[in-house]
Amino acid sequence: MITSNCLSVNEGNHLTIGGIDTTKLAQEYGTPLYVMDEDCVRHNCRLYTESMNRFYGGNGLILYASKALCNTALCKIIASENMGLDVVSGGELYTAYKAGFPMEKIYFHGNNKTKEELDLALSLGVGRIIVDNRDELRRLNALCAEKGKKASILFRITPGIDAHTHDFIMTGQIDCKFGVVLETGDAMDIIRLASTMENLEVVGVHCHIGSQIFDLDPFCEAAKVMMNFIGDIKDELGLTISELNLGGGFGICYTEKDDPISYDKYMEAVSKVVKATAEERNIALPKILMEPGRSIVGSAGITLYTVGSVKSIPGVRNYLAVDGGLGDNPRYILYQAEYDFELAGRMNDEKNEVYTVAGKCCESGDLLGENIALPEAKPGDILAVLTTGAYNYSMASNYNRIPRPAMVMTSGGKARVIIKRETYDDIIKNDCE
Repeated sequence: MITSNCLSVNEGNHLTIGGIDTTKLAQEYGTPLYVMDEDCVRHNCRLYTESMNRFYGGNGLILYASKALCNTALCKIIASENMGLDVVSGGELYTAYKAGFPMEKIYFHGNNKTKEELDLALSLGVGRIIVDNRDELRRLNALCAEKGKKASILFRITPGIDAHTHDFIMTGQIDCKFGVVLETGDAMDIIRLASTMENLEVVGVHCHIGSQIFDLDPFCEAAKVMMNFIGDIKDELGLTISELNLGGGFGICYTEKDDPISYDKYMEAVSKVVKATAEERNIALPKILMEPGRSIVGSAGITLYTVGSVKSIPGVRNYLAVDGGLGDNPRYILYQAEYDFELAGRMNDEKNEVYTVAGKCCESGDLLGENIALPEAKPGDILAVLTTGAYNYSMASNYNRIPRPAMVMTSGGKARVIIKRETYDDIIKNDCE
């Protein structure tokens, strides 16, 4: 099922992305192959920025959550769309730096930032550091003192919201590795402590309740809780919080079972809660930040594989083996994540067979999907997995010492390589005898 506006079927019955025949992309660049459509990425960026302008009068900033997919080409696209960037590691920060991304529009997250990462952030002049815990707070304050700098910080708060999503991607409940807990008073205590530190300026608070969320209520409840917390900070500490980062987690359509709400509906509903609570608590409307990642790049990407073998076990199942697997997409083995699959060269053929799609790794759990309806497949067919733009390349590994795939970007009917295919020499380059 085609759910992305960058995908279509041409007169030859082939899947296209950005107007380009995917079978030709597979032939030219090889498989496995990640393909991203730049026009779709930009379209999704603009949905958010236009909604921010409409519902908050421009008093806000959309931050792309680069953990979903991070490379220099994408950082440059995000910068050109006048968005900010959410980074969660020194590697993501360094990638943004090498891409020429404006450092003042970078927000640095992470529950266990190392001294070296914080040092890099201060040296490069990132705009905001989101502090996760007391140890990090003290570490950052000491580093700032050493460097003679003052850091603008937000605190990550766990607001106690159940987001009704997979356990591995729920992040707003009390029992969570991220942030300081609101309900126990820990959040207020750490902000009180920070307010006494000369090298730090508390400018905001942040929350993120989870990923792949389809309901409005958890987002609205989180906004209400956080706005009331801002009011409490003003009442108890006399501090004005000027920034509220409400995170991301907006759901996207992977299969026909998913029914996401349009992003402007999320933005509108949350804005009403923010404004109403600000009025109730007699506090100034803070600058609003949001961090979409998956919903920016997920639908803009596909992965192409070549079918290597088809094995039938009568009365049990049919296996279709491809030249990739958990090394380039571990989400099925981790989350049982579901995708739509297509034979890229036979899009309108009847789907009269059911397959388990297996990868090539030496691991029995190396599967990309089960009970997948497809036309009768044969070796050499190109299998397309849709909506793989988020958390596929970024979670890829070299398990079994398999090189990671290349990534190409389509735009205006043309394709360009934005990540080279790894070679065997790349695999061994850091080995020492």
